[in-house]
Amino acid sequence: MFRSVLVVCVGNICRSPLGERALRRALPDLRIDSAGIAAVVGHEADRSATEAAAEVGVDLGGHVARQLTGPLGAGYDLILVMEPGHRSEISKRWPQLSGRVMLFDQWTGGRGIEDPYRRSGEVHRVVRDKILTAAEAWVARLKA
Repeated sequence: MFRSVLVVCVGNICRSPLGERALRRALPDLRIDSAGIAAVVGHEADRSATEAAAEVGVDLGGHVARQLTGPLGAGYDLILVMEPGHRSEISKRWPQLSGRVMLFDQWTGGRGIEDPYRRSGEVHRVVRDKILTAAEAWVARLKA
């Protein structure tokens, strides 16, 4: 049984904040947070990501990017990453976490969700929709 989930991307300003908020909204009894492998520490969510999220009623306000560390990751039962390379990087840096790491889109293709940073609003909307679809699949499994 998972009681805590950490959503991870690179900068912790686009994908992982959206994944975090989507899961948190649907799973209020779980502790759900996010972090970045190379976080833009202290920054709020990216403006384009925030706008794309707001279009579907997801609020990224108040988000503050933070760095993934071994001790931080060890505090979560499940770590959901956006790309296969993130899983590899975590396993390389913190091998003790490797058994906790799965792809965010594990149940909706398992190929990873691309980084929309500094790309068009349309790319952010496509990525948003992939994240929300993947989140729904995780919610179904985590509620069971």
